[in-house]
Amino acid sequence: MTMRVIKEWKGLMARDRGAAVALGNFDGVHRGHQRVIALAAQAARAAGAPLGVISFDPHPRRIFQPNAPAFRLMRPAQQARALEGLGVDLFYVLPFDEEMKSLTDRDFARAVLHEGLGVRHVSVGFDISFGKGRTGSPATMRDYGETFGFGVSVAEAVADSQGEKYSSTAVRDALREGRPQDAAAILGRPFAIEGPVQRGRQLGRELGFPTANVLVDDYVQPRFGVYATRTRLPDGREIPGVANIGVNPTVGEVAPVLEVWLFDFDEDIYDQTIETDLITFLRPEAKFDSLQEMVDQVMRDADQARKILLPDF
Repeated sequence: MTMRVIKEWKGLMARDRGAAVALGNFDGVHRGHQRVIALAAQAARAAGAPLGVISFDPHPRRIFQPNAPAFRLMRPAQQARALEGLGVDLFYVLPFDEEMKSLTDRDFARAVLHEGLGVRHVSVGFDISFGKGRTGSPATMRDYGETFGFGVSVAEAVADSQGEKYSSTAVRDALREGRPQDAAAILGRPFAIEGPVQRGRQLGRELGFPTANVLVDDYVQPRFGVYATRTRLPDGREIPGVANIGVNPTVGEVAPVLEVWLFDFDEDIYDQTIETDLITFLRPEAKFDSLQEMVDQVMRDADQARKILLPDF
């Protein structure tokens, strides 16, 4: 069964109601999120109900902290693929509009969960808050479940072997500090930047290392620098490479961009959407005194990335 994406909570058809749902923002769909979804899946199996996930668009943080730095860990398409891979049947991407913002926690439980979606069960994280003023909590959700007739389960914190809680904040911190392996350990997979390949100045091609350029946009900004990478093409092929994330001070770029050199690859992929995993941080971004100095360093970076990604190199 293909996962259905539903962007409304009023007037739904019967097939889109009556699910056991996990509630949260699920940016990153990390190991902690996966625990919340697993509890919803357990309830869905017991009730013979569809498995649903409820999230919001735009992310509430974008509304309440409009001037905060970019923070996204996933584009919507990446999030949908991750959820479908966990067996989710219904993905509710509810509009976080003026009406949603104004709902009290009780009104949200009654109008959205009970009357709108007709949920059979709601799974939440131990630290969830919901409703106007973020007054809702796991305890109040249990109360509303009893009132409106749906089950409630609460996922405890999931932590690593050192007791550090898995969280989206920890993923962002790891990426901003140039620790992609730590981010991957929390996510359960490498952090990846996805987007269409932009048409640029083709300077890399002229210098001997053609790059596919993707704007970083509203992703959390990883530490500027050079990374060993793996890139998935639309046809499913996965190509090792080396990438720079930053503003390319040597040649005067401005907007942060991912520039990835795909090894042993020479095809036109302009305007195609690619997804690039950040595997290992190699060095910080640098400004070089000449283009030749930059080329020499890129070649050293490429050799280092090949040794990491291709052990037999």
